[in-house]
Amino acid sequence: MNEVANPIVDAINQYGFPIIAAMGLGYFVYFIWKWVTDEIDPVIGDTKKTLIALVDRIRMLDNDMIRLNTKLSMVLEYYGKHGNLDPKDVEEITDLYTSVSKQFDQTKVKERNLHRQAEKAAVNNPLPKK
Repeated sequence: MNEVANPIVDAINQYGFPIIAAMGLGYFVYFIWKWVTDEIDPVIGDTKKTLIALVDRIRMLDNDMIRLNTKLSMVLEYYGKHGNLDPKDVEEITDLYTSVSKQFDQTKVKERNLHRQAEKAAVNNPLPKK
C-alpha cells in the first residue's frame, strides 16, 4: 500500500498534537487580529467622527432650544405688560409653549407663575390683623 505523506500528520507525529494545536490557534488569533485592525478599526474611526459631529449638533440644538424658550417667554411677558394680550392668555400661551423637559426649560416660567398665583392669593385674601 502506497501512502501519500500528509504534512500535518507528519508534523503531529514529529512534534505532538498539543504543539500543532497551539500553533493553529496562534494562527487563528493572528488572523482575527489582522482582520480587526485592517477591516474594523477604520470603520470604528469613521463612526467616532460621525458620533462626535452628531453630539455637537445636539448640543447646538439644546442651546437653540434654550434661547428660543427664553425669547418666547420674554416676548409673551412683554406683550402681556404692554400689548393687547390679556395676562391669562399670556400664561396660557407660555404654559402651552414652555418646554416640558427639565433639560430645556431654563426660563423658570412655571416658578414665576406659581409666585404670581401666590401673590394674587395674598392680595385677595389678606391675613387678619390682631
